[in-house]
Amino acid sequence: MGSIRSPEDNIFLDIKVSPGASKTEIAGMQGRRLRIRIAAAPQDGKANNALIAFMVKLLGCAKQDVSISSGEKSHLKTLRLPSSCRAALARMTSPE
Repeated sequence: MGSIRSPEDNIFLDIKVSPGASKTEIAGMQGRRLRIRIAAAPQDGKANNALIAFMVKLLGCAKQDVSISSGEKSHLKTLRLPSSCRAALARMTSPE
């Protein structure tokens, strides 16, 4: 599993984002970071918005519960997720 920290009621997930991809998808792990390809361009926050929408859809949580806690203008980001997403996140990040 990737680098996940879960103080209090939040989960912090370290990811590496590749914007401008042909489609939005999970692309495996890079070290301890979950790699995610995003189809949106990295302009005016479009890729960040697409990333949040993608995670909301995958994890089944509310949009207001998912945010970028660090790395807003970087490929290396940390997402803040609600602890209620723990089981879905574990399925998503565990090797098959």
